[in-house]
Amino acid sequence: MAGLKPWLYPAPTYKTLETYWDTDDDAPGPRCGHTLTAIAPTKTHGPRLILFGGATAIEGGASSSAPGIRLAGVTNSVHSYDVLTRKWARLRPAGEPPSVRAAHAAAAVGTMVVFQGGIGPAGHSTDDLYVLDLTNDKYKWHRVVVQGSGPGPRYGHVIDLVAQRYLVTVSGNDGKRVLSDAWALDTAQKPYAWQKLNPEGDRPSARMYATASARSDGMLLLCGGRDTSGAPLADAYGLLMHRNGQWEWTLAPGVSPSPRYQHAAVFVGARLHVTGGALRGGRAIEGEASVAVLDTAAGVWLDRNGLVTSPRANKGHAEYDPSLELMRRCRHASASVGVRIYIYGGLKGDMLLDDFLVAENSAFQPDINSPILTSDRPSTITSPKFNQANASLYSTTPTPDGRHEAPSFGATSMDKSSMEKLAEASAAEAEAVSAVWQAMQAASAAPSDETSVCDDNSQAAETISDGSDTEADVRLHPRAVVVAKEAVGNLGGMVRQLSLDQFENESRRMVPVNNDLSYPTRKFTRQKSPQGLHKKIISTLLRPRNWKAPANRRFFLDSYEVGELCYAAEQIFMHEPTVLQLKAPIKVFGDLHGQFGDLMRLFDEYGFPSTAGDITYIDYLFLGDYVDRGQHSLETITLLLSLKIEYPENVHLIRGNHEAADINALFGFRLECIERMGENDGIWAWTRFNQLFNFLPLAALIEKKIICMHGGIGRSINSVEQIEKLERPITMDAGSIILMDLLWSDPTENDSIEGLRPNARGPGLVTFGPDRVTDFCKKNKLQLIIRAHECVMDGFERFAQGQLITLFSATNYCGTANNAGAILVVGRGLVVVPKLIHPLPPPLQSPETSPDRTLEDTWMQELNIQRPPTPTRGRPQPDLDRNSLAYI
Repeated sequence: MAGLKPWLYPAPTYKTLETYWDTDDDAPGPRCGHTLTAIAPTKTHGPRLILFGGATAIEGGASSSAPGIRLAGVTNSVHSYDVLTRKWARLRPAGEPPSVRAAHAAAAVGTMVVFQGGIGPAGHSTDDLYVLDLTNDKYKWHRVVVQGSGPGPRYGHVIDLVAQRYLVTVSGNDGKRVLSDAWALDTAQKPYAWQKLNPEGDRPSARMYATASARSDGMLLLCGGRDTSGAPLADAYGLLMHRNGQWEWTLAPGVSPSPRYQHAAVFVGARLHVTGGALRGGRAIEGEASVAVLDTAAGVWLDRNGLVTSPRANKGHAEYDPSLELMRRCRHASASVGVRIYIYGGLKGDMLLDDFLVAENSAFQPDINSPILTSDRPSTITSPKFNQANASLYSTTPTPDGRHEAPSFGATSMDKSSMEKLAEASAAEAEAVSAVWQAMQAASAAPSDETSVCDDNSQAAETISDGSDTEADVRLHPRAVVVAKEAVGNLGGMVRQLSLDQFENESRRMVPVNNDLSYPTRKFTRQKSPQGLHKKIISTLLRPRNWKAPANRRFFLDSYEVGELCYAAEQIFMHEPTVLQLKAPIKVFGDLHGQFGDLMRLFDEYGFPSTAGDITYIDYLFLGDYVDRGQHSLETITLLLSLKIEYPENVHLIRGNHEAADINALFGFRLECIERMGENDGIWAWTRFNQLFNFLPLAALIEKKIICMHGGIGRSINSVEQIEKLERPITMDAGSIILMDLLWSDPTENDSIEGLRPNARGPGLVTFGPDRVTDFCKKNKLQLIIRAHECVMDGFERFAQGQLITLFSATNYCGTANNAGAILVVGRGLVVVPKLIHPLPPPLQSPETSPDRTLEDTWMQELNIQRPPTPTRGRPQPDLDRNSLAYI
């Protein structure tokens, strides 16, 4: 595992979990071909796992003269597992149940479970949708009325709820052939109807016995399966619906440890946990390949040894490993609650299993100092009986109340205090879990007598925040993610989480610059050969690990291409509102100032906007000041415009004070255009860029709770509506005092300085105190202001007791500030996580290794000496003429 990046945690180890029941009928018993589905808590129950159907007996096998085995004892029984008490119970819901079946598909919708398809003794089950409503204590079956034709009877298919709204079913076998189609049912739209999808992109081949699990952000991941010839598949595909309603398949990157079918897979955050499965002929997967994780954020597969770079041989270890032997199974089922993955039953050779396994998502373990999700509730178990399957493999520890526990696993809870502990443990996963918690609370708030597949209280994909108390509050995560500056050798580039307590002197702390960047190269899957200008630009420039500055400084576009690019982007900006209305999750970037190398480093360390990166599940927002001061303004603005054209609904740009001709004529952009494109082409391109800048949106609202702008609220901005009323295109000289405040104002020096004060940047500009921030947020029902515009030593800095954050993404600003750069990641639960990079050391022998520090490029250094930058926030200010250009 040497050189493995720290966020790429290996696959976890599964252990037997002892469970309890009151009567033998409450225990699910041995079975395979069943489903296991996690549902949200209700007013009377914590989180539960619902086990349905499957085969409970085997005919044939070793004791039979006939070859092979035949599954029998197919059932429609329902069992519930209470995560808090670790207790199984048989449920007998009212209403007409589905027929007995196995190899069916199930998905959770809030506190309900939807079942579809499968196969039983009488052949294929119907394609009716059955809903098991567990919202109240009166459990009930409903058959959903669906208009028109649908997927038809099938088995060995998959189904899940995508974007908390769309039931999507893919693949399977209809008794005649193996299928490759995809269907969606909008649970928010009555009357219900199936729609056959025609997704764009790389479509998966026909398959059955695959798995599909929906990530919390709305991507369905199809994994493995068996093709028409009976061969197991190793590929994985993501299915995503864009905001324009178009669905798209994308081939997932990475090398799978093994092909497989009849396996199980479930997401925890961005990590898909894949277990077990079969190879051709039903032979079980053995050894390390039996436990794997597809990290969809990093685009890599991992097993228990770390990164997988080639398929694992399907053989056991020389030494007997009971935990891997435990995973030699197929036709089992898995589900996740919080950070835990649960597995029940399955088939091992000709033996049906009744064991219950659990593991924890490895990414949490380094930050766990106390048991996660430990129950504070007393045990309610009476006449306990517990499952001792495979108990001999694991020693158990008696607890004070007489129960037995497998080592390192306590009882599990999802109470609110535990959620807060979980959120402190890990930023990325906790955001998704926190969002689920909020949905759970909403789902249980208003029970309805009417049967509806979609819980009207949990339509997170459609409901717009109104600032009510029941929704998630904006919260700055207690830890920032930092690329370690002191790391050397294989530990270079290590990402760590530092407590925000270490940033108390954000504006005054000096950061050493002795990084070593000798960490291993991360491989990305690139798109197919691009067509069109913006795709050419993305293909040329979006190289997070491998970009190098052109040796001769000549820019690769001519003025005609710049004009074509600006026109295409302008058409998008023209139709956007002045204040963008955006959704979380989203990454927010501060000033870049032509430091393209820093943009690539941020993309490399924390994800980049591409289908091979993370654009499918997180948006990007840039807060302006793309040009001036740095060496590569042309690369910076052309790439961002190209990304805007490629992903108009996911990449967002607003205007900074340097996106104005009278400013960027003086601070480097005009000079760069001439120097790198020739005088005639350069002046024409510079003029065209500035025409485009006049169309840029001016602010953005995230979930109606966070406002983002370049500068601040100054003296004149009291409401969001004032910004919305600014009409574009707009120039600085034609703009009002509102535009000047929006792009130019700064917070006062610290929280003790209230009101309005003159701004050292120049006459007519102001700074605003924490009282202005509090009043503005209260009046507009906002919880946070994110702004850029000022260099801060740690890349981010809090103001007004955390109600405002200044964000700056360019490191070592103007080659002298020695500051870190940062981005803010706003999760679905509105937890805000700062992520930092430190300045690169100056080049020694090889200037191209640090493109923004190239020694031969002295023209920008001279300009910055003539027109020094605004002093870093909180640092002593030189005694310069405030009427000069020194403070722009």
